Formats: sequence, structure tokens, C-alpha cells
Amino acid sequence: MRSIAHVLDTKGRDAWRIKPEDSVYNAIKIMADKDAGALLVMEDEKLVGIISERDYARKMILTGRSSPQTPVSQIMTKSVLYVRSDQTVEECMTLMTEKRLRHLPVVDEGQVTGVISMGDLVKSIITEQKIKIEQLEQYITAG
Repeated sequence: MRSIAHVLDTKGRDAWRIKPEDSVYNAIKIMADKDAGALLVMEDEKLVGIISERDYARKMILTGRSSPQTPVSQIMTKSVLYVRSDQTVEECMTLMTEKRLRHLPVVDEGQVTGVISMGDLVKSIITEQKIKIEQLEQYITAG
């Protein structure tokens, strides 16, 4: 099974960030510009939260708040689960499924090294399965 490091090497290690005092409006604009479903909330290099489209829908739209005036810190998820780059795709898929998460920061030795999404993991699994199928087909036809 592939590691998260391999997934990051394939997809890239970009981790879009925002500050807790920035407006929710700016967060949504960055997500739209970057085609991202979530942003890491960082104070300097410290991960202090994550804000997602789901947070926006549930904590802003449904409560009637104004996104230009509301700081990210008021709606972000503060207790952020994360993974290490040496963990397997399977371990992360299990965590994301059990906790109903779509995005996970990757943190190694206290530093954010990337972000993975459920889509990244599914793509990795499909790629790995295709390779196995091709190898089995070659084995069968060579024999």
C-alpha cells in the first residue's frame, strides 16, 4: 500500500492557508480561486484550525452570518486531525471515513507538509489497482 508521502509527491504539496483573523469571505474566495475545498488556518507556521466549504455552509449560511465581517476563527474547526506522510493510504482512508472528513493536513515533525483529500486517496487506490491488474494480465499472458 502506498504512503501519503507518495500521494503528495504525485499530486503536489501545496497547502492553501489563511490566517484566523482573515474574513470568511476571503477564505471562500481563496477556495474558489484555488479550486480547493478547505484551507488550513495558520498562525505563522502553527496549524490552529481548518475551514472547509462544509463549515461555511453550516456555520455561515444556515445561521445568517455575514462572511465579509466574520473572521475565520469564529467558524473554523479548531481540533484538527492530521496524518503523517509515512502513514498508508489505507490508514488515512479509514480515518477519513470514520470521522467523515474530506481533507486532512499532513504534519511531519510539527511542520505542515501538505494536505490530502478523499479524492486524492481514491485516485491513489485506483491507480494502484490498475497497476496490479496490468501485472496480473502480463503474468497470465506470459505463462
